[in-house]
Amino acid sequence: MSGLGQRLYNGQLSVDFIGRRKTWYLISGAILIVAIAALGIRGLNLGIEFKGGAQFVLPNATCSIEQARATAESATGAQAIVTKTASGTIAVQTETVNPNQSEAISQALAKTCGISASEIKSEVVGPTWGAQISQKALQGLIIFLILVSIFLSIYFEWRMAVAALIALAHDLVITVGIYALTGLEVTPATVIGLLTILGYSLYDTVVVFDKVKENTRGITGQSMVTYSEAANLAVNQTLMRSINTSIVALLPVVAIIVVGAGLLGAGTLLDLAVALAVGMAAGTYSSIFIATPFLVTLKERQPEMQSLRARVGNRRNQASKPTVASSAASSAVSANAGSDGSVRRPPRRQPRSRRPSSS
Repeated sequence: MSGLGQRLYNGQLSVDFIGRRKTWYLISGAILIVAIAALGIRGLNLGIEFKGGAQFVLPNATCSIEQARATAESATGAQAIVTKTASGTIAVQTETVNPNQSEAISQALAKTCGISASEIKSEVVGPTWGAQISQKALQGLIIFLILVSIFLSIYFEWRMAVAALIALAHDLVITVGIYALTGLEVTPATVIGLLTILGYSLYDTVVVFDKVKENTRGITGQSMVTYSEAANLAVNQTLMRSINTSIVALLPVVAIIVVGAGLLGAGTLLDLAVALAVGMAAGTYSSIFIATPFLVTLKERQPEMQSLRARVGNRRNQASKPTVASSAASSAVSANAGSDGSVRRPPRRQPRSRRPSSS
């Protein structure tokens, strides 16, 4: 463990994540507003699998994107979406067509792009298939959330389950919002990526919650630290682990984005990797800045935790009083000290029997 990690774990160095939770809430709220606004205004760029249509893949095409788009739109009379990878492969997406139209489009694209029509891979997908995927994904998500809620409520408590689900929803909305904001295409691979980050986000949150549970076991039987302070220590103790785990997990995902999608032109890999990258980053953030602070917000509403906070405050106030009294005594001694540092004492009065007679 590094020196920084050791200091965080021992409490020698501490970041006040819990005390500044209102700041994290404001930051997350702003991000969520942007994500939701992007969803409402721009919407998602659904792939052909969800909205239906035809796709023509042209390997080693010599034409430009503009030429391929113009040819496809001329053949169909409707708008076409054309993308080109680094390897020179062009993908043309159009609205749903019949077999005769599909053959005519392939012939036109082959002539424009200088390749044989037999080299063009075409497929026609109806919207029903995409609707089935969406329905199955939603069913899987609901079942997953129910099982996770039951497990967290049994292993931890219901408040931790609620906090974990809030963080999970936070991650999903941000990830989907990024897709809406950037216009990235949503494909079945994207759905797989979204379902995958559910597990990763919960894993990181459970690691932090397990440490919180350890630090707060029997906490109401003492008056040294509050629940929020013990929870903040748990976040600091797991901070380096969360960061290191995220970096290690993100490295291969970034490699997929750069090499697989950028150099090899595998679009499916890009759809999957972007969802994973955004979800992992959001999951690490939420486990530190959202899940545990929200848990503390729920816990501090309990009467026993409010009583604990009052006891800790009273103990600390009482501990500070001797220091104040000692400071006052020191000031009095300093006031009676002479220029040489000796303490001036008032003269002692002689007994009445030893006083000289006035007669």
